[in-house]
Amino acid sequence: MVDFQSISITLAALSFVVAAIYYAMNLREVSRNRRITLTTTLLQPFMTEEGNRLLIDLYGIEWSDMEDYRRKYDHRVNPESYAKRAAVWNRCNSIGGLYRQGLLDLETLYAGTGGIIEVMWRKYKPVIEMYRVTDMDRSAYEHWEYLADEMIKLRQPGIEIET
Repeated sequence: MVDFQSISITLAALSFVVAAIYYAMNLREVSRNRRITLTTTLLQPFMTEEGNRLLIDLYGIEWSDMEDYRRKYDHRVNPESYAKRAAVWNRCNSIGGLYRQGLLDLETLYAGTGGIIEVMWRKYKPVIEMYRVTDMDRSAYEHWEYLADEMIKLRQPGIEIET
């Protein structure tokens, strides 16, 4: 004889397991989509005409040594340059902090910026290191540095990052 109660209990348990698996898969996909949405939202200022002009201005800044940099671009002598730098540097550091917390997607960040976060880090690393000793906290912009290093690893797997 068929025990309908046992079959009913087994089907209920199986339904519960299938529902739990579906819920977990759905939750993972929703979390991934949220990460990508947040990532692209944070990158929007870099993708505008104004944002690109700002990046071009900052990338075009030239100096021969740190003393030359201070004479031309230090916040005490060139507040306009400082305002531009701070806008980009602080955004990059915030993005790096959110990435470090696992809230952003690295491949989307890299694709959305064309590597500009890494390129700007390489350009301004000596300046930031100077300011870490003179005017800023030693950990200033560490999230940006971390993010740039992660982008280098993504682009060039197996590369050692100097710290």
